[in-house]
Formats: sequence, C-alpha cells, structure tokens
Amino acid sequence: MRAFTAAAVQVRPRAEPLTPETIKANIDHAVSYVEQCVADTSAELVVLPETVTTGFTPGCPPERLWDLVAEIPGGLTEPFQEVAGRLGVHLVWGTYERGEERGVVYNSAVLAGPDGSIRGVYHKTHPFCTELRSKGGWVTPGNDVVVVETELGNIGMILCFDGDYPELSRIAAVRGAEVIVRPSGLLRSADIWELTNRARAYDNHVFVIGANCTGIDATGMLYFGNSMIVTPVAEVIARAASHECWVSARLDPDEAMRSLTPGSSIAQGFDHLADRNLEMIRRHSDDLTRAKETSFPHVKL
Repeated sequence: MRAFTAAAVQVRPRAEPLTPETIKANIDHAVSYVEQCVADTSAELVVLPETVTTGFTPGCPPERLWDLVAEIPGGLTEPFQEVAGRLGVHLVWGTYERGEERGVVYNSAVLAGPDGSIRGVYHKTHPFCTELRSKGGWVTPGNDVVVVETELGNIGMILCFDGDYPELSRIAAVRGAEVIVRPSGLLRSADIWELTNRARAYDNHVFVIGANCTGIDATGMLYFGNSMIVTPVAEVIARAASHECWVSARLDPDEAMRSLTPGSSIAQGFDHLADRNLEMIRRHSDDLTRAKETSFPHVKL
C-alpha cells in the first residue's frame, strides 16, 4: 500500500416512490458530489453509501425491484465508471443488482478503477433482517469475500450490517486487505456505527472507510450520516455530521501502526493478525460454523 487521500461521501436518496426517473436523479446527484469532492480534496479513493442508486428501503417487492435495477456492468454502473475514468480515481458505490432470475436481487458494492473499468463486485453476505428476502424483504445474500488489488493497495469490500460480523473482515484481512470500505445505509445508532467501524479496523489493523447515507428515503426511513475514516489502531481521523457532505484523510501506511494509541510515545508492539493462536482456531473451527442464536429474549422477524 502507498500513501493516498481517501474520501467518504454521504448523500441523500430521493424521498419519493422508486421509478427509473428517481434512480437517474439519485445517480446524477451522487456523481455530482463525487466531482465536487475530488476537486476539493484530490482524493484518489472515493466511497459512496450503500444502495446510492435507489436508497436502502425500496418500498416495493423484489420482483418489482428486479425490474427497476440492472446487471453489473450495466446502466446503473456506467455513470460511475465514466466519472471514475474521467477523474482518474478509484470509486466505490453501492447498488441493488439484478440477479439470475426475476426476484433475485443482490445488495452490491462495486469498485471502479481510474481507467473506468470495474475491478470488483461484492454481494452483501449479511443482509439486515428486514432486508432478507427469506424474511419478507428483497435481498438474496452472497457468499464470497472480495479483496481487490489496486494501484493504491488491497481493498476489501463489505456493506453496512456486514460490519457487525468480525469473521468477514478478518478473512478479508488475512487475504491481504489493507483498506476495508463499508458503504452503508445504517439505521440503528451512531454509537453502534462508530463501535463497529473502529472494532473492525482495530481487530485487523486495517483502514476502514465508512460512507453512510443521510436524509430520508422513499419509505420515510431517516439516516444519520456520520461517515468516518478509521486508522488501523482505531483512531477516527475524519468524521462527518448528518448533512450531505464529504470527509477526507491521508492514509499513510508508514504512520498507521507507529504508536499504541494515537499521540502516544509507546510503540505498537503487537499484531492482531500475526499473534493469532492458530492452533486454537483450528481446534475449535467447527464452532465457527455451528448454528446458534442468542439465549436472550428478542423479537424475531
């Protein structure tokens, strides 16, 4: 990984019923913010929120959503590919993606390179409970971990609720991820958002770029923004408020792990990846795939 400037851009979705016209308006709006952000910050990696093309809650059944979205590459990726190529940046954005048959919709993150080509596509592996088609929602989960080699470094991709699951980010880090991008439409709390961003960064000694949606979507869901960039020792070095904006920071691999805590003179002496007890993990690996649910009472959807 080399040093570079990264930015998280938070924009609002259109608060009206989902149509081809509102999708186009969302895309145009996001592209405009990318252009302004790069002009202002000279960022080489820009991350947009989850499902920036439609908003997170589409307000329609999966069959109708399938009709409105497209395959990748396709009409929902071309404007982002064009702006990435024109500006010469790496660009990550979230979109719903048309699957193999009507009604199969993936919640996807896409990475385009500075030549405008698509370098990687990730399908959300942990859709939120209300989002899952199997529980009455609209998304079919993916099962693959994606780490993309780029000119900047190795970039792992996760989406929103994925950040609650340490196994996914750990696998990405073991596969070489130095930066994990997290496009999001997080609806819970700012405390959980910050906790999980910082934990995944610290667990794996990676930079985390979390770009969260803001505003109100087509179904009235309210998003709080608070996009952030976190260092491999869990320091938040850029943080947005709740309005549309961007935040940026310099990611420098030579400075990322120098001190135990930000500003401290005590050297960072441990390595969460190198210091894993691999024998313990191998001995109890079956537990990681054993079905289990919390023992505490909760509402099941």
